[in-house]
Amino acid sequence: MKVHADGVAGEADAPEAVPEQEREPDPSDSLRTFGAVVQALREHAGLSRADLGDLVGFSKHTVESVELGRRMPDEVFVDRADPALGNTGALRRSAPFLSRAEAGLAVWFRRWARLEKVAVSLCTYECRLVPGLLQSEAYARAVFDNSIPLLTERQLETQLAARLKRQKMLYERPTVPFGFIVEEHVFRRRLGGAEVQRSMLDLVLELSTPRNVTLQVVPMEAEFHGCLDGPVRLLETPDRRRLGYSEGQQNGRLISDPKEVSLLHQRYDTLRSQALNPKESRGLLERLRGEL
Repeated sequence: MKVHADGVAGEADAPEAVPEQEREPDPSDSLRTFGAVVQALREHAGLSRADLGDLVGFSKHTVESVELGRRMPDEVFVDRADPALGNTGALRRSAPFLSRAEAGLAVWFRRWARLEKVAVSLCTYECRLVPGLLQSEAYARAVFDNSIPLLTERQLETQLAARLKRQKMLYERPTVPFGFIVEEHVFRRRLGGAEVQRSMLDLVLELSTPRNVTLQVVPMEAEFHGCLDGPVRLLETPDRRRLGYSEGQQNGRLISDPKEVSLLHQRYDTLRSQALNPKESRGLLERLRGEL
């Protein structure tokens, strides 16, 4: 779950010569698709990777990396490969849509993360942890410290940076409604210790202040609950499509079926009516903060 790119024409770039930070260990879907097209066109033309490399001025290792989706193709590579592979225009037309794997994000979450960036509204219900968009740096670090298997320091820092980068949406998109419903016990759990909990509550109170951010807490004494099947995220796209997302152990699922998404909205709306209102929720968090 890291990132980067490269590709310099005419360079002797065997895999061992490519710096680790410039590799693409987790290819994005677009890079894998582009690479598959390059391979199909090359094989149709009866060329080996070495043959194509000679035609475009790159090594066979670069051709292999592009075909496997491990490297972002250089513009020169695309410009030379298109005519060398039949001049269909497919490579030139598709290249602008290529994107690298998002650093620090789980493979199953990346598509949702891209949708978040353009959504016109976002709603989140969480019963396990403070939602990622509301996590303080210390809290997020405690979350990653508890990962099993243990993360390396580099993996932890990469994932932490990705989480904090996503959080900027709350500041950068002041007209987009962000709704959060979170269980009270999540805010009471002292993940990382009392000081971490304190910094987390401070940030949640700060981030939930803007008028486009709504935070509601489901109290522990609540007798009714409309979302017992677990966490859920909902968003609306600029073209007014409504999508959902659910996540579990080592997996996530994008939900696009209108009937299923409608059901998730019904559950979320029901829970919203059962949770404390934003003013009451803020008061509860302030009381919790005062107890530390």
